[in-house]
Amino acid sequence: MGEMISTDVGEFWVERRGEGPDVLLIAGLSDPAEVWQAQLDGLADRYRLTAYDNRGAGRTPLPEGALSVPGMAEDAAAVLGALGIPAAHVAGFSGGSRIAQELALKDPSLVRSLVLMSTWARPDAYFRSVTGFWHWMAERAPSERAMLEAFLLWIYTPRAHADGTVDRIIEETLAFPHPQSVEAFQRQLAPFRTHDTLDRLGEITAPTLVLAGELDMVAPPRLGREVAERIPDARFEILPGEAHQPFQEVPDLFNTRVDAFWRQVARH
Repeated sequence: MGEMISTDVGEFWVERRGEGPDVLLIAGLSDPAEVWQAQLDGLADRYRLTAYDNRGAGRTPLPEGALSVPGMAEDAAAVLGALGIPAAHVAGFSGGSRIAQELALKDPSLVRSLVLMSTWARPDAYFRSVTGFWHWMAERAPSERAMLEAFLLWIYTPRAHADGTVDRIIEETLAFPHPQSVEAFQRQLAPFRTHDTLDRLGEITAPTLVLAGELDMVAPPRLGREVAERIPDARFEILPGEAHQPFQEVPDLFNTRVDAFWRQVARH
């Protein structure tokens, strides 16, 4: 069971599992902590995992004013501080990977290692067009179900659409008792569309693993490769046949890969 915790920058809903070295899981656009369920369950025998709802997602309230990626990195640092975690392996997905980048840049002592899944540093024209479409689609879709059916076309593999995985995710999302408002979706999306870290990535000192799905249309491998090339000694891997959210679609593969990386970091 999760809990609401108070930090020096606000209240955040937090889910925690397991014992061992600390891992902080940072979700992407719209996703609550439950998006990491397969990691909270599958890695809890080796790590103490912490996932939380970003501002405006799940149970964490949406504040007044614009959101920013540096501000959300401050949130991540505040969550670690409130929980008494001096440093953690940090894994960020999509928009959460942008938060993780900023956390590693602003508070390097908090980041023992960095896993960036489905990441980018400088939004290109295609990315801005896709996410601009998402912005108005959220308010003009005829229903929440229609919005999800359209939005998830960019997120999951054709395999997941064919085998019923996407249908299940849609039903679970519609049944979730803490739905995200259109305003919160748009306000979360805005900073992810424009934030640029490319010229600062060389300042990251944490050991870094960059993972990209071969079929990812939102953050294609070329964007992840660009990130890895700018971070000193970062590793870059493409997951064949996967799209934007492999940690959900093939959690055993994802968990095995990040576990191996964290073990290697610990050895050195």
